Amino acid sequence: MRLVIAEDNVLLREGLILLLNEVGHEVVATASTGPDILPLLLEHRPDAAVLDVRLPPGFRDEGLRAAIEARRRLPGLLVLMLSQYVEETYAAELLAEGAAGIGYLLKDRVARMEEFQEALARVAAGGTALDPEVVSQLFNRHDPLDMLTPREREVLELMAQGHDNPTIAKTLHITERSVSKHIGNIFAKLDLPPSDSGHRRVLAVLTYLES
Repeated sequence: MRLVIAEDNVLLREGLILLLNEVGHEVVATASTGPDILPLLLEHRPDAAVLDVRLPPGFRDEGLRAAIEARRRLPGLLVLMLSQYVEETYAAELLAEGAAGIGYLLKDRVARMEEFQEALARVAAGGTALDPEVVSQLFNRHDPLDMLTPREREVLELMAQGHDNPTIAKTLHITERSVSKHIGNIFAKLDLPPSDSGHRRVLAVLTYLES
């Protein structure tokens, strides 16, 4: 297969190139930042792409976004995503675009050459290759609000009613500092992306209302 690799860690990227070349694949291009991926894929039109989920400049979901857009513009493109940690939200979003020819592995699997090659082979055959850790978390997904403590749910309910921090503190008979701490915990548990706090408050409220 002809492949494009996107990985900012030089040692891992070079290791992938050697591994793939040794088993008969051809790496036609490599990228180290998110914005480089789509142009390379459109230029080389490879059979498959091996992409890190988080890449410069933001180290958030640049690889994932590139993969989703590439699959829309290059139907049939095989994609194997690599991630340092289990990020079930990203895995679910990628799979929502169609599971055929998709893989999502933790980077630890790359060091286990047989597992990595087997996963790539399943993707190449039009199947799905998901890391066991990812599968475990996806099958145990639950209402995100279940992760909140009773107090955090009270704070979120008051946020949904449009109250500001001082009003929430007064209503619950706690300090504003405690309110800020609870809100920070809510943002983290709901996996809301870093942004301005006002935007995250809106996203938190939307999650509450949807639940």
